[in-house]
Amino acid sequence: MKNETNPWLGGATAIMLLLAGCSAGAGTNPPATTAPHDVQLTAQQRQHVHLYTVAEAGFHKAVRTSGTVDFDADRATGVLAPISGPVTRLLVAPGERVKKGQALAYVESPDFAAAVGAFRKADAAARNARRIADVDKDLLVHKGVSEREATQAQSDAIGAESDRDAARQALAALGVDSATIEKIGGGGEPSFPGGVIRAPLDGIVVERLITPGQLLQAGTTACFTIADLSRVWVIAQVFGADSGHVRVGDGAVIDVNGTALKGAVTNIANEVDPNTRAVAVRIAVDNPKGLLKKQMYVPVTIVARGESKGLLVPVSAILRDDENLPFVYVAQADGGFARAPVTAGYRDGDNVQIVAGLHAGDVIVAQGAIFLRFIETQ
Repeated sequence: MKNETNPWLGGATAIMLLLAGCSAGAGTNPPATTAPHDVQLTAQQRQHVHLYTVAEAGFHKAVRTSGTVDFDADRATGVLAPISGPVTRLLVAPGERVKKGQALAYVESPDFAAAVGAFRKADAAARNARRIADVDKDLLVHKGVSEREATQAQSDAIGAESDRDAARQALAALGVDSATIEKIGGGGEPSFPGGVIRAPLDGIVVERLITPGQLLQAGTTACFTIADLSRVWVIAQVFGADSGHVRVGDGAVIDVNGTALKGAVTNIANEVDPNTRAVAVRIAVDNPKGLLKKQMYVPVTIVARGESKGLLVPVSAILRDDENLPFVYVAQADGGFARAPVTAGYRDGDNVQIVAGLHAGDVIVAQGAIFLRFIETQ
């Protein structure tokens, strides 16, 4: 079995040798005491202590938590059936990227045939009414018809054209493209004798909820879910007092298997979830490479946009006494070091904010505080 040297053993040996050097020549060792008192160090012992001058510094508070990935509701939509009838053909599969207006499925429906017939009838009536109105307008100039008759013809033409436009909109609502509508108006036949379900936006088909032969109900049956995954939402859970540090507009970093994606807080819930006792914070995150997947569980760091100021000291400077209360060693005018109880606040990486107990300009022990405490209790 491989032998390994315990680093703590080496540290303890060094401390004992230093202490031995301080007490060399003494006949007996004084009894140990745990009462705190000022600590005086020799020049050799000072080499093991690093000092730090306390000063006010700026920092950005950060909240570390976790969250789940969801679609951006502003970039995702469910596609309902625009027409009733059975599905005759599916044209896309989940995971496919589609363009706005692209056909997703064909539906055979009597509603489609009725809409085509209504448009043809309205288009023919509009053409005929407009022709009569134009003739009457010309006859009016030559006194061939009365002004009342010419005005009525114009009114009839406008009404017929309005009916045609309404019939055109009805076809468009069934997923018929403008080129096909013009073809129908000219007496041609549509390329597919049925309705078409089309994509309402660019994105990826994330759900296909229908099957061939399934009977659809117009405006009711959910057929597809399409989402633009280039941006997603991460719903982070913020607990307790941390919720008071988060504001809309704060930056956020999402860790995806070692890759950091940047986002921003766009919404903070107005209530605490009764089950988790957390506040839901919505973060919008750009997702150009598709690393974030729906329902993925990810670490989240929310960084306050506004800068805070305070007295920051290294974490290594803070020790705890027998009552578990924090303190630091402060350099004294006589060259010694004395304990100073402190109140610790927000932790910023390797530094801790000191709310009370220190002032700007104080010199404290940043490294080697454990060494001082060992000497103090001897």
